[in-house]
Amino acid sequence: MGEVIKNRYEFVVLFDVENGNPNGDPDAGNMPRIDPESGYGLVTDVCLKRKIRNYVETVKEDDEGYKIYIKENVPLNRSDNLAFAYLGIDGEKTKDLKKNDPDADVKIRDFMCKNFYDIRTFGAVMTTFVKSHLNCGQVRGPVQLGFARSIDPIISQEVTITRVAITTEDDAAGKNTEMGRKSIVPYGLYRAEGYVSANLARKVTGFSEEDLELLWEAIINMFEQDHSAARGKMAVRELIVFKHSKELGDCPAYKLFDAVEVKRQDGVEYARKYSDYSVAIHKEQIPETVEVIRMI
Repeated sequence: MGEVIKNRYEFVVLFDVENGNPNGDPDAGNMPRIDPESGYGLVTDVCLKRKIRNYVETVKEDDEGYKIYIKENVPLNRSDNLAFAYLGIDGEKTKDLKKNDPDADVKIRDFMCKNFYDIRTFGAVMTTFVKSHLNCGQVRGPVQLGFARSIDPIISQEVTITRVAITTEDDAAGKNTEMGRKSIVPYGLYRAEGYVSANLARKVTGFSEEDLELLWEAIINMFEQDHSAARGKMAVRELIVFKHSKELGDCPAYKLFDAVEVKRQDGVEYARKYSDYSVAIHKEQIPETVEVIRMI
C-alpha cells in the first residue's frame, strides 16, 4: 500500500452551504443542527466522514485495498467474512481458533486494515465477528475529525413548498396540491478541524502517503459527488494543512488552529456569500519547522 506516513499533520477545512441543510438533526425534526445556547450551526464528524467514504468508494470502485467497511445496506459481518475467506477460516467453526492460534485476532485486524480504506484511515470497532468468538478490539485510526461549527450563528428557516402530484385517488378528489416543508440555512460558512497521527499509522493501520493524498482529494471534493436538493449548494472553500517535521509533531495542535483566523469583512452585517469573509493565516504564530500548505 506504499510507504507509511512519517509526519504528523493537522488541518482546517472551511465549507459553506447556501439554501440547504448541511446536516439534519433527527432530534429536531431533521432541521439543521444548531448549538441551542449560541445559535452556531453544527455538522457532525460522522457526517463529514460519510462524505469522504462516499467519494473514495466512487473513485476507487472497490479496488484492492480501497474497499469501504462502513457503507449503506451492507452488514458489517458480510465484510468480516472476507477476512475469514482470505485466511482460510471457516466462520462457523472458529470457537477454538483463538486457542490454536493466539495471533488470530491480530491477523484479522491486519487484513481489515490492509483492505478497507476507512478502517486504515478512521479506525473501526472490530468486535463484530460474533460467530467466530474473536474480538479484534477497537482500531483507533490515525485520522480524526471534530464537529464542524459555523463561523457565525446561523438562521434555520422553514420554507413551505407545494407539489401538484397528489398521493392517493381519494386525496385527488378533494384537492389539487399538497403542502410540505423544507428546512434550510440561507447561508453558513463552517469550520472543521482534523488531525493525522503518523504514530498511529506506523503502529496500527499502515496509513500511507498514497492514502494521505487520497484523503486530501476526498476532503476537497467531498460535496462535488454528493449534491442534492436537500443540501442546497455546498462547497469546500479552503483546506489548510499543517505538516510537522517529525512523527510526534513540533507544537500543540491548538497553536496551529489559533493561527487561522476567519472573520466577516468590515461592513458586512449579514454574510450571504464566501467573499463576505476573510481568511488569514498568522504565520508568526507557527514554528518554522511546521510547513503550511493551502490545498485550495
